[in-house]
Amino acid sequence: MRKNLMLAVVAGSLIACSQQAPEDKPVALDSDKGKLGYAMGMDAGNFFRQMQGDADADAFIEGFSTAVAGNELRIKRDEADRVKQAFMEKKQQEKQAEMAAAKSAGVEFLAANKQKDGITTTASGLQYEVLKAAEGAKPAATDTVKVHYRGTLIDGTEFDSSYARGTPATFPLNGVIPAWTEGVQLMSVGSKYRLFVPSELAYGERGAGAKIGPNATLIFEVELLEIVKK
Repeated sequence: MRKNLMLAVVAGSLIACSQQAPEDKPVALDSDKGKLGYAMGMDAGNFFRQMQGDADADAFIEGFSTAVAGNELRIKRDEADRVKQAFMEKKQQEKQAEMAAAKSAGVEFLAANKQKDGITTTASGLQYEVLKAAEGAKPAATDTVKVHYRGTLIDGTEFDSSYARGTPATFPLNGVIPAWTEGVQLMSVGSKYRLFVPSELAYGERGAGAKIGPNATLIFEVELLEIVKK
């Protein structure tokens, strides 16, 4: 996090400069130097937007301008380091609290879900419900399958759907999250299951993308369309 913060502060200098440039004289972007500066400014702008409520933009611009000009700084280096360190520690604590809350919510959800009729729990902790049974072949972990699916968080937020895209997904079963590798092997072609996935069988502490946070418990509706022939 320290590295990202420092990179953002350095890149943010470009924002400060651009804010002071006249609107009728846009910065030239016809060279790699210009494009690099713009790209770093974009990253810094996104970073600073996420920090709303934590850092003051006007104070940032003043600190940058004063340092570039070589003028006397209003706070000492040790004080600046202390404030930044406290900020990073605060953010780390908030992240840990969010991760713990997500884990707890998932455990609570799965414990209640386990008691419902039609829910089966495997040795790994994966839960599944048969929505549509079928007779037919079942894939092995080394097979490639074609499926339709919809993925949601436990609050119902949809994060992915092949139905919405209108195109089934095709992938090797040994190249996806553990819950899919295990769960789809239980299915026959033509069947449809709902998988309730503990975070450790999904994306764990790292999460995935903007919608799947760390320690997120996931729900997938999966329809096995085909075992793709090699």
